[in-house]
Amino acid sequence: MANETEDKCQAICSVLQNNNDWAKDVQKKNPEYFEKLAAGQSPKFLWIGCSDSRMAVDVLTQTKPGDIFIHRNIANRIPSEDLNSLSVIEYAVKHLKVKHVIVAGHTNCGGINAAMGNESVGILDHWLRPIKDLYLANEEEINALPEKKRADRLSELNIVQGVRTVSKLPVVHEAWKNGQELYVHGWILQLHNGLLKDLNVSVAGIKDVDELYRLHPAKH
Repeated sequence: MANETEDKCQAICSVLQNNNDWAKDVQKKNPEYFEKLAAGQSPKFLWIGCSDSRMAVDVLTQTKPGDIFIHRNIANRIPSEDLNSLSVIEYAVKHLKVKHVIVAGHTNCGGINAAMGNESVGILDHWLRPIKDLYLANEEEINALPEKKRADRLSELNIVQGVRTVSKLPVVHEAWKNGQELYVHGWILQLHNGLLKDLNVSVAGIKDVDELYRLHPAKH
């Protein structure tokens, strides 16, 4: 029992030690680095991605602390009624003035796979239900593909839906109306080769949004 506890402590302690080593190395190379980092942030990117541990954003994009504002959840969903997601997007767009919002999913996504099946995954059943709806809405297209490619196609469609959701948000429209440079992109990380694939569904302005979603002030 003592050895098991010691092994567990060693595992978590190694994470803290790695941080300590990294901080010392950075401080040695650039004594002013952390002072500048603490002064504030001005990222150009908002990344809305999956919580999957294999999506190490700074590693796969080779970016540094302060470069990307990040929000993550299971299966990179962006519900239009989710205050968590909406708060992140509003802060990033309105206050940080990011120029790019990236909705990013990945291949072999556990959340997507769960949404395509009938096995209960607890509270996640509620979270994943809209992805089930998305699957049913595109069932013919998806099921026409080889079985091993179906889940990845649903991942792509989920990303596309996320891009559309972001591009319809009032805070995004307000930014565009005020002349703010802002783009919404959809990418998928291909885990088998480590490459990010652009789905070519970028939205560059309110002109790319259907007229029905272009809200105007109410007339009194």
